[in-house]
Amino acid sequence: MKPIAHKILFTGDCNYLFANDYRPPGERRAPYTARVLDDHAELLASSGVDTHLINPNGQVPWQPSKALPSVIDGYTRGDRDFVRPHYPPLGEDFFQEQLDAAIDANILMLDRLLDLAEAGIDWVAYLAEACRKQGVSPWASVRMNDGHGANNWEGSYFNCPPQRDPRLRLSATRMDPRLGSNPYARVCNFEHQEVRDYYFSLIRELVEDYNLDGIELDWTRMPACCEPPASEETIAVITAWHGQLRDLMRKRASSTGRPFYLGLRIPCRLGALRTIGLDVAEMARRDTIDFVSVSNTWQTTWDVPYDSLRASLGDEVALYGVIEDAPNWMFAKTEQGHQGYRLLSTSAELIRGNAAGKLAMGADGIEFFNFFCSDSEGVHGSAAFGAADYTAIKRIDDLAFLRGKPKQYALSTSFNYWATSFFEYAEQLPVFIEPGGWKSFRISLCAEPLDAGLELEAQIVLARSGTGTSSEPRPKLGVSLNGSWPTFDGKPSDQLLMPTGAYTHHLPEHEAWNYPLNLASLQDGWNEIVLYHNQDHYYPHPRCLEAPLHVIGVEMAVRS
Repeated sequence: MKPIAHKILFTGDCNYLFANDYRPPGERRAPYTARVLDDHAELLASSGVDTHLINPNGQVPWQPSKALPSVIDGYTRGDRDFVRPHYPPLGEDFFQEQLDAAIDANILMLDRLLDLAEAGIDWVAYLAEACRKQGVSPWASVRMNDGHGANNWEGSYFNCPPQRDPRLRLSATRMDPRLGSNPYARVCNFEHQEVRDYYFSLIRELVEDYNLDGIELDWTRMPACCEPPASEETIAVITAWHGQLRDLMRKRASSTGRPFYLGLRIPCRLGALRTIGLDVAEMARRDTIDFVSVSNTWQTTWDVPYDSLRASLGDEVALYGVIEDAPNWMFAKTEQGHQGYRLLSTSAELIRGNAAGKLAMGADGIEFFNFFCSDSEGVHGSAAFGAADYTAIKRIDDLAFLRGKPKQYALSTSFNYWATSFFEYAEQLPVFIEPGGWKSFRISLCAEPLDAGLELEAQIVLARSGTGTSSEPRPKLGVSLNGSWPTFDGKPSDQLLMPTGAYTHHLPEHEAWNYPLNLASLQDGWNEIVLYHNQDHYYPHPRCLEAPLHVIGVEMAVRS
């Protein structure tokens, strides 16, 4: 049963409506009221969202749960001692002023949550009904192994009772065991019945006591379940446990007369997931899941093989393309010189390009994740109140509508911030191309009408060698798209192809070259870009006199 009626999904973190204040500036000193929830449901509906995935938990419920202790159990307004254990000890990397600012932000967030609780408002239940009134289907997105309390597994208010018990944690041995374990990845081990029982109780309450239409199990927060490599017996236990959740939801659907969907948000590598106990292909064969949303952790994907995923999962499982909030981890700067990573949701062109490539590869719909992070003023470099472009969401599921509109495409990078290397899908950049060598890149794009007055331009971004000045010789770099004869007619530029929020320019240590390409070469689905590092004379490799090109960015723009 494929939930094809749900095309544009918007996922919100458990705290984003409380950490970000979406009220008009003049109202922000007053206590929080349910109007925030009503206004947000209206915003999503007016933006074209048809399904809102409400995240009700980190490791503990953020709503006033009857089944489990909630995040504000034991909290009193302004209680700094309640928050302090969430943060590491003061030291070389964490100073008193940082701690004070972090605690202040937590207090503000928890006090807003407390405002609603003291008014008798269960914000998850209220927001679900507010969405229904706006014609938006309410689902839940459940974090399955959230690690935001990693600074203090025993003391952080983010952490659930099983997490506080060292016996029930993963060992978090690194891929190379000689490097020891990762203390920040010692999240819950689902091989233990106590862990499975805890999350079953959390999910059962959402299914039975809330007026929802579906649940997404988010295994990207974190992609950790059992000790790798999981045994066949362990995989069978975890698969059967998901089947028990499915039975819960079938019972709920039978009692309401409405479908109740179950799906997964997961990293792109099904084989890697099986090593930690998650056999997604087997869940699809057993009809345990209705949908799968594949994603990186924080940077978005541009080259997911949805065709291969479809072959592995079958036609009865819907595939959603997830748009995350970083196009990649290539830094840029503002005109004033501020440097940082770009936020995709501040750019309508990046939103359109990312969605169009996913739809052209056969994705059934689009899920937005971390979209609101661009509104998180003071958290991310170019974020500001209202910076996320909600107007760009409308009709983002309609490939015919997207054709002919300005777009920007990019590729993910494996130099990163928030990522899990074994699971992250960021294969292609950065790369070195030796003199006389070439490199092929694969990216999903969509074809464009040839009578819409559009042009196509590629931008290749290199890390400067030598002095890092603009006086360096022009690289002998050619670009080919889908077998076209290469063009070496690159023009230097210090600007991004298109502005991304406040970011407009490249860093001084980067050099960018723009190449006009033939719009007619674009095709739906996979496209191949080949870069050629040419040279005047042939030398055997040991005698090569030229340095390799260090490619850190491959981006494309479709524009008027």
